[in-house]
Amino acid sequence: MVTLVSNFVFRYSSFLDGGESMANKILVTEDIVGPGIQRLVDKYDVTRDKDLWKDPQRLLESVGSFDALVVRNQTAVNSEVLAAAAQCKVIGRAGVGVDNIDVEAASNHGIVVTFAPDENAISVAEHVMGVMLCIARKLPAADESVKQGRWERMRYLGTELYGKTLGVLGLGKIGCRVALRAKSFGLHIIAYDPYLTRHHLNVTETGAELVDLDTLLARSDFITVHLPLTEETMHLLNESRLSGMKPTAILINTSRGPVVDEKDLYKVLKERRIGGAALDVREKEPPGDSPLHELDNILLTPHVAGFTREAQDKVTDSVGEDVDRVLSGLPALRFVNFSLPRRH
Repeated sequence: MVTLVSNFVFRYSSFLDGGESMANKILVTEDIVGPGIQRLVDKYDVTRDKDLWKDPQRLLESVGSFDALVVRNQTAVNSEVLAAAAQCKVIGRAGVGVDNIDVEAASNHGIVVTFAPDENAISVAEHVMGVMLCIARKLPAADESVKQGRWERMRYLGTELYGKTLGVLGLGKIGCRVALRAKSFGLHIIAYDPYLTRHHLNVTETGAELVDLDTLLARSDFITVHLPLTEETMHLLNESRLSGMKPTAILINTSRGPVVDEKDLYKVLKERRIGGAALDVREKEPPGDSPLHELDNILLTPHVAGFTREAQDKVTDSVGEDVDRVLSGLPALRFVNFSLPRRH
């Protein structure tokens, strides 16, 4: 059954064989679609409001009657929202990062926080390789030039990836996959990851050389960032550290926007102290007006590194499965804090 409700929200309700509606209610606060969400729609009372994340007050007023939340990265699930979520048993985060969720507050309320830690890793790794090739071969500018009727071959003289050094900040699930793909292009891999030893699988399989952060910045021709947003990584790449890069080096960030200080990045790019940058994530999303948008040595995309059909299907499969498991009384498989609710 599909009923149109206010604010262009669609509520989907399904009925059991006996004709009784499932009691559990799920709120989806962003534009999240896929087979996993559809399975929730088929089984539960699901309200989908893709713009709710834009209205924190309306979210606060709405959340109290739902047993589960499904969000992406734009919904601020803060302590105030969690306090108002009196019935909530589980939050499904459609993605890997949970910095938009106050996990400590969720834990204090006994709410399970689940996520999709592996499902978009391949897509993000492929995006990074695509960005490296686009920048090395100046493809976006060359494309625009030809479309404007010019044929400027020497202007778009590129560089090979082969023989260059790739610095990977964070050699986890995504960073490891980038390193493996970069090896096939003949890049030398160095990595900064204080949580790994030289005998860790990700290090031995990629052949990466573990170095400290300053050494990585100084030696790398390309730097790709795959770090979570924490107090430790907030503005980790500031003017001082960016100035330690090679003047020809390229910075790529597909992790979390605030890991890079955008004001400092603008300064070093404007002054041509580094070769360029590519940002898929921003300090504020959407970013609005930004001086970065005026530069010709930066490539900008709207947080789409993990946005492939395959990745999003896998993400919603995982999140939908865990939300369903928790609401059915089973433990979550991919949880951040604990596997079963502790409030009910």
